[in-house]
Amino acid sequence: MKAAVFPGQGAQFVGMGKELYEQSALAKSYFEKANDILGFRITDVMFEGDAEALKRTEVTQPAIFIHSVVEALLEGDSFNPSMVAGHSLGEFSALVAAGVLTFEDGLKLVAQRAQAMQEACGLQKGTMAAVLGLEDGVVEEVCDSIEGVVVAANYNCPGQLVISGAYEAVELACEKMKEAGAKRALILPVGGAFHSPLMAPAKEALASAIEATTFSSPKCPIYQNVSATAVTDSELLKAQLIAQLTAPVKWTQSVQQMIEDGATSFTEYGPGKVLQGLIKKIDRSAEVASASE
Repeated sequence: MKAAVFPGQGAQFVGMGKELYEQSALAKSYFEKANDILGFRITDVMFEGDAEALKRTEVTQPAIFIHSVVEALLEGDSFNPSMVAGHSLGEFSALVAAGVLTFEDGLKLVAQRAQAMQEACGLQKGTMAAVLGLEDGVVEEVCDSIEGVVVAANYNCPGQLVISGAYEAVELACEKMKEAGAKRALILPVGGAFHSPLMAPAKEALASAIEATTFSSPKCPIYQNVSATAVTDSELLKAQLIAQLTAPVKWTQSVQQMIEDGATSFTEYGPGKVLQGLIKKIDRSAEVASASE
């Protein structure tokens, strides 16, 4: 069984999507539609901007979404995975690819999400840190032992967990992770504490937008970050998409469940190969590929 997966923030690079734009009239029409919806030429930043400009949350998230979704939409009727999943932001791409959201509605929600997250970042100084070489349970225990907001945020693969929260609490957690035997515990260059309670203001802002958007029945099950289980109910898809902003991304658990449910190959749509690397670390026997190859 084939699975389609979609990356989140961090997969971006300058030049992303340019080849698609230049080689396909249909792709070009989607990119231009995105420029109109966003009210600025995001293609200029994607194709020829500088890396710093592309790193800004309000640019990065729509850019990755557009690139990922266009790759899937270009396949037309031949895009027929048995299941889909996306990492954080990638869940919006997965919803469009599975027919739950239109391209236009998906992009509008992603833009609103990025803006809401950016605003939440300005309310309290937060950050994230990658912890390598510790079992998930140990990381969770260390987080629980610290006063202040710090939680497990991204379960990326066995031995790689990202924590998130208030800056000082994350810094202290990194020290304690090293004491507990972590190979590395390092602060990441991100704008805020994504997938932590500090994103509550963004969650409130996004909830009304999601509730007001039409969600159709998916063409195949979507494995959502919050539950790591197959979801096909539109109302549950909405609820868990809202919850995702303050809840951890259960990527390891999602991939494991997809494999348990019959997935043998995973194709990554969008920029980079981050998810392919993580999937191989979760299960070496899984076949991985890029849609662009």
